[in-house]
Amino acid sequence: MNVHYAEPRISPPALTHATILQIVPALTEHAARPAVNVAHALREAGARAIIASESGPLLRELTASGGEWVPFASDSLNPLTLRRNRRLIETLIAAERIDIVHAMTPGAAMSARAATRQMAVWFVTSITDLPASRWSVKEAQSRVLAGADRVIVPSVYAATTTIRHHRIRQDRVVVVPHAIDTGIFDPAAVDDGRIIALREQWRVPPGERVVLIPGRIAPWNGQHLLPDVIHNLLDRGLYGAVFVLAGEAETHADYAAEIRQRAAELQVEDVLRMPGHCTDMPAAFAACDVVVVPALEPLPRGRVVAEAQAMGRPVVTTSVGTLPEHVLQPPRIPEDLRTGWIVPPADIASLSDAILAPLSLDEDEYQALSGRARQFADYMFSPHSAACAVRAVYMSLLAGSR
Repeated sequence: MNVHYAEPRISPPALTHATILQIVPALTEHAARPAVNVAHALREAGARAIIASESGPLLRELTASGGEWVPFASDSLNPLTLRRNRRLIETLIAAERIDIVHAMTPGAAMSARAATRQMAVWFVTSITDLPASRWSVKEAQSRVLAGADRVIVPSVYAATTTIRHHRIRQDRVVVVPHAIDTGIFDPAAVDDGRIIALREQWRVPPGERVVLIPGRIAPWNGQHLLPDVIHNLLDRGLYGAVFVLAGEAETHADYAAEIRQRAAELQVEDVLRMPGHCTDMPAAFAACDVVVVPALEPLPRGRVVAEAQAMGRPVVTTSVGTLPEHVLQPPRIPEDLRTGWIVPPADIASLSDAILAPLSLDEDEYQALSGRARQFADYMFSPHSAACAVRAVYMSLLAGSR
């Protein structure tokens, strides 16, 4: 599958006279943060940035940076709303001389596709975290995706699924990874007090290392493998390490009980911790030495792997879904550029080997790996990188001709 990533740090050419319209549900942190970041990046390049949405707390930030806002209700698949929004978009395109329309919800995409079909304007849409059924069940939505000039997806895994389900031309699909907040997930932003508090809560003796397994305790997350992995590692001489399963356990209480029972059977319960949901994940990553994500099924985002690397932590994860795309390891890159380890799902021996590898590094080797992980995360997943990657998608369209 020859799907390509948008270049996050490409220098912007002449965007000065371009006008970009992004359509999102509302100017809230959850719904509009990526769009507002893109608007900032467009303004940096001299382009005009308009967001059509319902209002929200990000409005002041958008307008303060020179972005513009148009009231617009897009989060609906009602046929009457879709027709009304199509007319509104057509009016906006003509009145504001818009060059690109980027729709970020199914309803907005359907209206925008209808509006742009007969107009000299580029049409872009995104597949982010919407449930697959909202895009895949209805043939009309497949036609929208197939008719887009560019479809932005968060991973090659998502691109492959999108191309197969919706029969989109491969050259129209571009990967832009989800951004993480590299300001919050930054080792320099976490003070020692937060780290000490968590290690005390986890009952980690002074000087002992921590292997952190973050995420809800659930069958698809693979935590039931950990007692056997710990037993394997102890048999191989690993001591002075505590394994912390930091995640909510009440929803799947029987599964959590099975993990505790297996740990007791193998007599490894003394080094296994299950403290429940953690509200301070930056500190949790800072308090550990290795992060393990033993998922058995694709995660909706897989963002935890990027966050861990942003905190300078080596990651061990599995080859499912988007996870292997978020870690650098050979043969994708040379050994001296590695940021983590990728293993087959449910493979206790491989998982044990991979956890032991970073714990066996000397201090200089560990610090070098930590620095590479942070650098990689900043380059691939920072909000600025993601915004510039979307801007590069726009630039590639404007460089073409209709």
